[in-house]
Amino acid sequence: MAHDEPTRAARLLDAQAKAERLFTEIGKRGLVAPGESERAVSDRVRDLANELFGTTRHWHKRIVRSGPNTLAPYRENPPDRTITADDIVFADFGPIFEEYEADFGRTFVLGDDSDKHRLRDALPELFAAGKRYFAAHEDITGKQLYAEVERLATEAGWELGGWHAGHLVGEFPHETIDGADTESYITPANDTPLRRTDKAGRRCHWILEIHLVHREREFGGFHEELLTL
Repeated sequence: MAHDEPTRAARLLDAQAKAERLFTEIGKRGLVAPGESERAVSDRVRDLANELFGTTRHWHKRIVRSGPNTLAPYRENPPDRTITADDIVFADFGPIFEEYEADFGRTFVLGDDSDKHRLRDALPELFAAGKRYFAAHEDITGKQLYAEVERLATEAGWELGGWHAGHLVGEFPHETIDGADTESYITPANDTPLRRTDKAGRRCHWILEIHLVHREREFGGFHEELLTL
């Protein structure tokens, strides 16, 4: 059943709130720990989502990456790796709550490495700055927002790790994200306004994702959540 826009917005925000609670529990329960494999942590987060919310479906592949694997963009599939005592780790999950998609990513740092802590702390700051820029520019395109996120990252001393900085999100399955369809992404090739309606006449909602990397030391971090709400 199609929902009106206030209901859609409320459902997307509710889905994100549940994802945020899930990630809070990941930290509280110490699921990201030395000696655990990335795959084992991913499976435990999957099981935790089921325990907390009865969630058994995820609209995209579940990602837990550590160490040099944190350099890899979404489409790559680096080999499973065991987390070490001084690692940086990020998790990216897309659970489905009552037929609405969440997409949430956070970074965890084990140990006292100052560069890794600095990168982790920069992620939410850059996300907030990108969201403010979006709010201040009514007709902003995907190309323009990507350029601003890239500028912010460079200014802070980091590089972006991927070819895009976000994508559409909505009811499951939302308007198909096709790798060749640049209008579905916040990317330099997308000259269309982000504030628009989709093919069904619904308001487009977007995820903003910040993937920062330190090439020399071979690690990165990740942060994502709703941009438009």
